[in-house]
Amino acid sequence: MNPAEATIRENICLMAKSLFDRGYGCGSSGNVSVLTESGMIISPTNSCMGRLDPARLSMVGLSGEHISGDRPSKEAFLHLAMYAERPKMTAVVHLHSTHSVAVSCLAEIDPQNVLPPITAYYVMRIGTLPLVPYFPPGDKALAGAVRDVAKHHHAMLLANHGPVVAGTSLDAAVYAAEELEETARLYLLLRGEQTRYLTPQQVSDLHARFST
Repeated sequence: MNPAEATIRENICLMAKSLFDRGYGCGSSGNVSVLTESGMIISPTNSCMGRLDPARLSMVGLSGEHISGDRPSKEAFLHLAMYAERPKMTAVVHLHSTHSVAVSCLAEIDPQNVLPPITAYYVMRIGTLPLVPYFPPGDKALAGAVRDVAKHHHAMLLANHGPVVAGTSLDAAVYAAEELEETARLYLLLRGEQTRYLTPQQVSDLHARFST
């Protein structure tokens, strides 16, 4: 293993533990991946994000073949679908974080853009958040649905499931996933209150200055 890959593996474990320790995942839910020249490094199936071992992370080819390490997450196909449609992205975070999942279950949300523009940082890091229809766990048809949405969006919310967020780096993907979860929490806190969201002009100005 070359030093660059070793560093990537250590960073995946560090970031995954940080997410887990702060309640962005529980049990063996959630998975993190980084794209390298050798393939995709991803957390293994049935692994806890708080206790990942760098040496046991899975290496998966871009066609989905298991190259080395423990057996990859059964949701690895979600990550591969994102990379296939977002060639500039090098990391993907998929969470079952509580507030995002709660929002994904609401009947009131707009499937074209789930969350309103509550903060500038949400607009800058996420922008528009579409809802992907529900599929049973492990259903490979979900990959096609994710690819369709990923053509135009680097972040999405899977109905009754959780967010999938891609970034140009592992840090960028994690920060965006965190921003999404915190915005979902704000949205739930503000339900029923008269709320001042960012205006369309303010959103447009942010998109012009900080396009993803």
